[in-house]
Amino acid sequence: MQYAKHLPFLLALLVVFIWGETFVSSKILLTEGLMPADIFLYRFTIAYAGMVIISHRRMWAKNIKHELMMMATGVTGGSMYFLTENMALKYSTASNVAIIVGITPLMTALLLALFYKDERMNRRQIMASMIAFLGLVLVVLNGQLILHLNPIGDALAFSAAVSWGLYSLLMKPLTNQYEPSFLTRKVFAYGLITIIPWFLLVQPLNANLSLLTHPAVWMNLLWLSLVASLTCFLMWNWVLPRLGIVKATNVVYLQSIFTMLVSFLILNERITWMAIVGTLTLIGGMYLINKFEKK
Repeated sequence: MQYAKHLPFLLALLVVFIWGETFVSSKILLTEGLMPADIFLYRFTIAYAGMVIISHRRMWAKNIKHELMMMATGVTGGSMYFLTENMALKYSTASNVAIIVGITPLMTALLLALFYKDERMNRRQIMASMIAFLGLVLVVLNGQLILHLNPIGDALAFSAAVSWGLYSLLMKPLTNQYEPSFLTRKVFAYGLITIIPWFLLVQPLNANLSLLTHPAVWMNLLWLSLVASLTCFLMWNWVLPRLGIVKATNVVYLQSIFTMLVSFLILNERITWMAIVGTLTLIGGMYLINKFEKK
């Protein structure tokens, strides 16, 4: 019983750990020659194929309103989020992007507070969330005290944070009425549909299919598709109604720590005392958020 009580939080922690690694996988794919939109297309296509095997009986939502909301989740949690986040890395530094996207929990809390009274954080939780965000900044900076501002890149990173906040807002009423597998399949489907205009109007798909034969490419694509997308989106959509959207999204603060650890192990990136202090600050902020939770 005690394990079952903490299962949603443990799954949220696992999802954020995996999502923290995806930065490294995406970086490898970009180095191999794939563009951000290419990575998204391959990633969501494979994930959608897997979801069709798992969930294929139901085709449409209960009504047109819900169907349109699901289309919006495909944009906000799919095509728009991944495009803006990955494109931001082309114009701004990784530190800038990570810090700005790191406001996602605060953005989500703000959006939900405007529409749902039961999802509002109290003042002490808001202060604890700001402490956690400070820890995130220290972890991301990792000894670099200078940020190079870029209006385009920073605006794209901010758009990614807003996009995920909107995704969480849209998912709240849907998670209570539909199975996680059905919702996840819809996100993948509409994410793929809404990325098509990008390839038609902005940048064609990289037609060099020989890239897909490179072990570094297909192994990372399978990881991103079957684990980081299919499995993690399923678990995340299951966690949201059980843990609460604000509490679940606050776990995202820990993503920077996981990214730092994976980068250290795989890419040999250094860990400074600033990052260690940031890690302790972030964990302390997360502890306070849960301690100050309304009973």
